[in-house]
Amino acid sequence: MFGRRPDGKQLKKVPMVFKLIPSVMKERNDSQVLFKEDIPIKKIEEYIAEKAKEGIKLSLMDVVIAGIIRILSERPQLNRFCINGRVYTRKSLSLSLVIKKSLDDDSDETPLKFMFKGGENIFEVKEITEKLIKENKEVTAKSSIDKFVEKLSSIPYGLVIPVVTFLKWLDKHGLLPKKIIDMLPFHTTAFLTNVGSLGIDAIYHHLYNFGTTSMFFAMGRKKKSYIYEDDEIKQEKCITFAFVGDERICDGYYYASSFRSLIKVLKNPKVLEEKVEVKSEYTDLTGKPYEV
Repeated sequence: MFGRRPDGKQLKKVPMVFKLIPSVMKERNDSQVLFKEDIPIKKIEEYIAEKAKEGIKLSLMDVVIAGIIRILSERPQLNRFCINGRVYTRKSLSLSLVIKKSLDDDSDETPLKFMFKGGENIFEVKEITEKLIKENKEVTAKSSIDKFVEKLSSIPYGLVIPVVTFLKWLDKHGLLPKKIIDMLPFHTTAFLTNVGSLGIDAIYHHLYNFGTTSMFFAMGRKKKSYIYEDDEIKQEKCITFAFVGDERICDGYYYASSFRSLIKVLKNPKVLEEKVEVKSEYTDLTGKPYEV
């Protein structure tokens, strides 16, 4: 209430345009910007093969997640969100994704949220994600999010909309309990979906108006694409990244610089073995890891 939230601190000193834009574009789906890029994966595949010889098993997904966490750690404006006409910086760093328990039409999907301290190297990122995925991959396993959804589903049908509307009102005014915010996948720095595992190319996934997610990444299947590099056009094996972001949290130049940094890291994944210093706008965490 009055700009205070358990998951973020309101930014008072922001350019005037970022004070006005939230009043013009009130919802997240009003302010979506879309971006797509084909990223060569030759270096990533060579790196994965090199690590395999050392007895370290890594996947393309591990490298992508580690790359995203690296950029989120180094580019603090990406860890903002906008709600109720105000811009906030987060008190935590997280990434959400949905896993399918098995690749068939009737298989259940489970949303997961990974919490990071920021600055983790690729091996630490893999350890965090692998542990939570293993815990929830079994058909009978239920995450805290699944249990929360089950409780909502047990409410009489006529009360579901009023209850969800009330939860959204609490969230909008900073009154949603921290315990629920920490559990829900919609309150996260970024969302990632790997639709390539379904055999399709990258999609533009909408941002949710509920919660605080400001960025949605989608990675598609491997394919051959033409890449303009070093003043020549080359055909290389690539994956396509489709990105949807909330333009109210930072300007286009900052987004573009961040994407360039992400692409640079993915073209040289070995740098992900290094830890980096966390950069945060949240005063209690500046120069320190986020709290998990």
